[in-house]
Amino acid sequence: MSQTSDQMELRESDIIKHYAMALAMLQGFDHAPRIGKAVDEKQVEKSSGIGTRRRFRSTTPGLVARRSAPVGSVQVMARIEGADEGDALVSPLQATVMNALRRAVSIAMAVAENYAEAAGLGNLKRANLEGSLAEARRSEFSELLAAEALITLYVFSNATSYLLSAHLSEVTVELGDVEEVLTDNGQTALHGALWELDQDIAAFASDDPRLVATVAGFAEALMEKVALRAQAAPRLEAFTNATWRVEADDFAVAGFSPASKAKSTKLTMSFKKPNEVVGNHIAKYQAMKLSKMLMAYDFDRRLNPFAELGGFIFTFMGDGKPGTGKTTLIQMMAGLVNDYCTTAGYPFRYQNLSTDNIDSYQGKSGQNAKAFINNVLDPSVIGFGTIDDIDQLAGKRGDRQSSAGQLEITAVLMESFAGANTVVRGNCTFGMFSNYPENVDDALRQRAGARFLVDGPQTRDDYIDILYLLMGKNHDIPTGAHEVFSAQEIKSAVAKSFESHARPHEAGLVKVFDRVSSDIGELNTIAKLGTYLKGIQEADERFTGRAIKNITDAVKVRAMDFELPDEWMEEPDLFLFKDYDTKKGMISELRQPITVDMVVQEINRYADSEFRYADKSDEVAVDAMVRDMGRQVEAKKRFLGESK
Repeated sequence: MSQTSDQMELRESDIIKHYAMALAMLQGFDHAPRIGKAVDEKQVEKSSGIGTRRRFRSTTPGLVARRSAPVGSVQVMARIEGADEGDALVSPLQATVMNALRRAVSIAMAVAENYAEAAGLGNLKRANLEGSLAEARRSEFSELLAAEALITLYVFSNATSYLLSAHLSEVTVELGDVEEVLTDNGQTALHGALWELDQDIAAFASDDPRLVATVAGFAEALMEKVALRAQAAPRLEAFTNATWRVEADDFAVAGFSPASKAKSTKLTMSFKKPNEVVGNHIAKYQAMKLSKMLMAYDFDRRLNPFAELGGFIFTFMGDGKPGTGKTTLIQMMAGLVNDYCTTAGYPFRYQNLSTDNIDSYQGKSGQNAKAFINNVLDPSVIGFGTIDDIDQLAGKRGDRQSSAGQLEITAVLMESFAGANTVVRGNCTFGMFSNYPENVDDALRQRAGARFLVDGPQTRDDYIDILYLLMGKNHDIPTGAHEVFSAQEIKSAVAKSFESHARPHEAGLVKVFDRVSSDIGELNTIAKLGTYLKGIQEADERFTGRAIKNITDAVKVRAMDFELPDEWMEEPDLFLFKDYDTKKGMISELRQPITVDMVVQEINRYADSEFRYADKSDEVAVDAMVRDMGRQVEAKKRFLGESK
């Protein structure tokens, strides 16, 4: 990708000049741990797959049986060389790790040096060395040194994780928390981090794959810990307000945000074509539109014209009964985006958050959910994230049946989908799917900006079409008096579906609609529409300002109620490879005016779904209470009978 306008180049010469110091640091230094505790090298193995911390293995013949480093000495390179005791030679992967660490330390030093000059720390360091630092500036000096330490640690861990990402395998290790995080100054901070990394390599890196997993896992854990510290640390503006780019590695330093390589995920799912999705007309139509919307993303501007103009669907929820086609819809949308990205040469990343991500370790489920979000949000790729059966994954607050891991996932999703730091660039979308949306936390459900009712085949023609599709070709049964798939003609089917929402569908909402309409007449002004919304809120207190925002977003989507022409996807030069402003202008020309009918239909669509969820949720709660009361009565009978 080309360099964006707000990035400064971190010159290669500024990095290379730190190579000698970085290499010397990796070869050896003395460090007495302050926070972390060195693990006894004689400890026994705790469990399968978790090794002991071994002694250093000397590379000098004849000295293998002797300890090669004094107490307190840290020799990361020697430790890496001894990771695989079965081979005296350094393996290619070990050499890769050493080079990555040297490069990461050098990049961290170069960025810290840039920060020191920008923040005035360089002058204070020189004054301190000369003994001329004014007493009034000592507090500022200490704060700047602590900021430099945090920056050094974060850039080091960020660069290490980035440089090793292409060498990760399926092997994982469970490292635990990073402890030796020192903030005296940049060099001391690196000493503490490398000391702890050395300890982890000794404990876990029994072979090359585990070596890479250990170093990368340590970098991720250190990044997370430093980012949390940085939230309350002063004097970081000179770092957070700037962005540096290392051209040789295609690596960007953008504050305390992790960098990742623009890699596609290899999809092995069975893709479905739109004509293989029977029924679900509105859901199918919106999924097809959204697939093309994603492709309008501009990698140089890192923004999608649809996100700026309005009408981009960042989060949506698909709900319906089991067997109505939610999985098929996912397969269709992922297939469309995958094909479009292949044609344009864009990296595409699909990821699903599943029950495998719920972990018994405290905090681990939240980390897994955050990693899922960050992977899909990566601005250097087109992303599609799905959360299938979200009612099983994300816990409902206040529900005693929700585990700690489920509640962690709920908290992460709520913060990521509509939190204070949420930035919608338009390069990705998240789909939540459930057979039982009434079991999803109300606040999380309302963070779904669009609703896809996945109701499956409905009409006689739909059932004929799905039978024809699933029967395949290995038969001679005549079709009969039916034009196959004519009922699936998307535009006419969608128009009928939207028109059906001129009146509400749910009984509770119908009462509100009829009462308001009889009181004030036809809903044809902003004031009357607002009165209707207030009537809905009086009937359901969960109908809040966020619901209004979701409705207006849906209306803006309707204003963009057009499909980008197929030829724009098939021939990227016609649209995809245009500059941002040209794409924005081409999209603006296709935009339609907003009508009263659109607003009424979208209010009814959204409110219908909320009433449907609320009614089911209340009914489920009542049923549960009835069952509990029945158990109590039966238990009381048995108790009284046995006590006689």
